Amino acid sequence: MPDTPTAPVILGDEPGSFPHSVLAERHPAIIRQVRDAFPYGPEGHRALDALLRSCTEGVIEPLPADAPDRDLWRQWGADAYTGRSWFDVPWLWSESHFYRRLLDAVGWFGPGAWQGIDPFRPFKLAELEAKETDEELAALESLEDCPHDERARALLHGSLWGNRADLGFRLSDAGAEAKEAAPTLVADDSESLWSLLPPSGTGTLCLVADNAGRELVPDLLLIAHLLAEGRVGRAVLHVKPYPYYVSDATTADVVDALRRLTAAPGVAAAYGRRLWSAMADGRLIVRAHPFSRAPLPYADMPGDLRADFAAAALTIFKGDLNYRRLVGDRLWSPVTSFRDVTAYFPGPVAALRTLKSDVITGLDARTEAALVAAEGQAWRTGGTHALIQVNPGGRAAS
Repeated sequence: MPDTPTAPVILGDEPGSFPHSVLAERHPAIIRQVRDAFPYGPEGHRALDALLRSCTEGVIEPLPADAPDRDLWRQWGADAYTGRSWFDVPWLWSESHFYRRLLDAVGWFGPGAWQGIDPFRPFKLAELEAKETDEELAALESLEDCPHDERARALLHGSLWGNRADLGFRLSDAGAEAKEAAPTLVADDSESLWSLLPPSGTGTLCLVADNAGRELVPDLLLIAHLLAEGRVGRAVLHVKPYPYYVSDATTADVVDALRRLTAAPGVAAAYGRRLWSAMADGRLIVRAHPFSRAPLPYADMPGDLRADFAAAALTIFKGDLNYRRLVGDRLWSPVTSFRDVTAYFPGPVAALRTLKSDVITGLDARTEAALVAAEGQAWRTGGTHALIQVNPGGRAAS
């Protein structure tokens, strides 16, 4: 039995690095976008100004004494990081705490008129109503006459590449979506994924969602297909309990996406009605566990969430942030075994992810060498490469 591998935790303290640019450039841009999207009053503007100063020049401060989740954040490391620069603590923790503080600044936790108002909702809705969404839904018509395996493969890849529709990522790289996606995946365990979802499957699929809007829609389409084809008997869609990382999906975003589907013409509406019915009879459940917005890797998940994943035939983690939390937000060698770093996971697990941060595991040496020769290290963060990785369970070598 090999030892569990390890690597340095990623910080944001190196100027010129991708994590540093997120903290120094993306977060201030998000504050400006949120400020412009709503007619906040003087108190809201002062709070946003204070957050901007804090996250760029100041230190991490304790949550307000009356914060409903103050004790939870203390369990997640707030005491250890309070008083330190945002750039000098683990990047995953710093990013997550920024979004928590942004909600404070805009009055999400209340009391007051702005309580519960999603500061990212205008961006999410604009994307959901965009012409690109219409085009993607119209493409479903051409899949209807395809063989089942071809349709399943197309919907899987739709869910995978939907991860490029990431509002936070596009804030820091306005041309990201225009860049041509690489046709070949850097790792492709899709056959292993399908083997865990046999045609006569009756088990539960857990899908840990990432972004709302144009990513959540293809995730829902994939779930609808798997339920209709009998490859799973039930699906549990894990979302965030509150707005997080600009476009991360909440229950409200699931409802918006379902309404978008059911109001669309043709095949898309049929998918929407199927999903609506599945929620009504319990075959599709939405879950918003508090740990889904924790600033910690999934290796630290609580027992009740571990039990949920252990009971699933397969858990799929969508997107870059979930990948970082699944494997650990560390500077892994790219050839580190994906199966080894996810050996802690209590059941079969898969990752569907486009690459938008430095974290990567599970590549073979030739693939890594070819990527470096062609692009230097830009392939890690540009959003043009993607992967499907699977650990069917146990500590087998990848």
